[in-house]
Amino acid sequence: MSRRSDPVLHRDDPSKEPLVGHVKVTREDWLNVARAILVGDGVAEVKILPISERLGVSRSSFYWYFKNREDLLGALLEDWARRNTSTLVAHCGMPAATITGAVCNFFRCFLAPDLFDPGLDFAVREWARRDAAVREIIDRADKDRLAAVREMFARHGYDPFDADVRARILYFMQLGYHALEQAEPMAERLGRLEGYLEGFTGHAPAPGECDALRVFAKEEAGS
Repeated sequence: MSRRSDPVLHRDDPSKEPLVGHVKVTREDWLNVARAILVGDGVAEVKILPISERLGVSRSSFYWYFKNREDLLGALLEDWARRNTSTLVAHCGMPAATITGAVCNFFRCFLAPDLFDPGLDFAVREWARRDAAVREIIDRADKDRLAAVREMFARHGYDPFDADVRARILYFMQLGYHALEQAEPMAERLGRLEGYLEGFTGHAPAPGECDALRVFAKEEAGS
């Protein structure tokens, strides 16, 4: 996935309720810009003054929403967990008639930036290299994600050992794909979908499963 462009501010987003009174930006705006800086420049550059300058508001308005910079960083971690871990776990638990259909649900997360943001994930991992507390949070998230993928295989009849091994292959492959910043066209990538599904699960996909995922990918690319 490509990195997101500059964040849309709440005040500029037609899907949001208009701001009223003297409010110029929202807590969501502060988080959106802080997230963009985290992904683009690293956690060391997530500072109150640069964010306020990007938002075009006074630094003092930061304290309407956050106690201090540490509070903002904590909110960023909560935002990351909600965006990436909770969404991935939820998609692994979605009903599916076959294991190949279940893996297609897993793949949807990585085709839609609103479901899983690889850039944000790796920015938090880079942060964790310098912060032991964040390292612990990352480790717990990986355990939770792996458990969800493992349970997905187990629900479809795989024994515990096989489910665990296949979960690790699938999850670590997907993260590694983004870590290597593969730039192959999406059509080329999806052209291997049947092979990927059989490789990960040991089963050929059911009729229509790959077509449905390709339609989803096309819709996401056009949104």
